[in-house]
Amino acid sequence: MKKQFVAAAVVAVATLTATPALAATSVTHAAAFATHAAPAARSVTVAPAPAVQVVRSGERVDAGGGWTVWLTPEGKHWTGPDGFENFRSVVDGNIDPSQPGVSHQSEGDATRTFHSGLYYGTRKAGKVVLTGADGRKTAATLLELPGRPGWGVWYVTLPAHRDGTSDGVRVTLYDRDGRLLAELPPF
Repeated sequence: MKKQFVAAAVVAVATLTATPALAATSVTHAAAFATHAAPAARSVTVAPAPAVQVVRSGERVDAGGGWTVWLTPEGKHWTGPDGFENFRSVVDGNIDPSQPGVSHQSEGDATRTFHSGLYYGTRKAGKVVLTGADGRKTAATLLELPGRPGWGVWYVTLPAHRDGTSDGVRVTLYDRDGRLLAELPPF
């Protein structure tokens, strides 16, 4: 599993270093949108992602590019290259764990954007996919605490859009069989 995780990080770094800076301004954006229910029969073909990585509470995971992510029973924590700690709660009542859903936070600079969020309401999460306005699909890395708590964290770093925005990114949660569980509309 570690080899898959490292390989995903290497691919992300290689993509970033091969892509020229597309923007001259910084962007920090945090968004969590209501999920839209989707038919269970719909599926998608996307490059395989590593299996869900199980981490201990408080275990810091190097997400590449100066980003660090960790989980506690209260939710998702992360820091970026600036060292500022961020938090997204799973216990404050802002998510509905009784049905599958996904959230999205993003921040970055002129060269890259770190996308991350929660997935919740399922013990069968298999994949989170970001789809750009151009249709390009990127599978995120998934982290979860032991015991399949019904929620976890996803993250991926992508090249920044030329104006520093998320460029209409759609976030989609699939189960282990490729069935659509929830999605966020592009923004």
